[in-house]
Amino acid sequence: MLEVDSGTFAEEVLQSEKPVVVDFWGPRCAPCLALMPQVEKLESSCADTIKFVKVDASRNRRLCLDLRVLSLPTYLFYKNGESVARLAGGEIRIQDIEEQVKKVV
Repeated sequence: MLEVDSGTFAEEVLQSEKPVVVDFWGPRCAPCLALMPQVEKLESSCADTIKFVKVDASRNRRLCLDLRVLSLPTYLFYKNGESVARLAGGEIRIQDIEEQVKKVV
């Protein structure tokens, strides 16, 4: 997955031609690390229709505050530069992400 930060967020997410899933994660977040391989697998199966990017929350605190990302993991879903959905908290399952991807695409 492409790693984005506050400097590349607008270009990679807000200006993307495709819908985008933004994975906010942290290196010490066990639920984040547990979901990541499954999300990367989902990314490879959906690459034609939706873009996946990730943001290391520990390195991008200002971006997290601006987007009101208050817990990890958080997944934001964008379409046409607008935030259209959000999943947050340690109880997120890969099925929840898949369901949201289907709605956004």
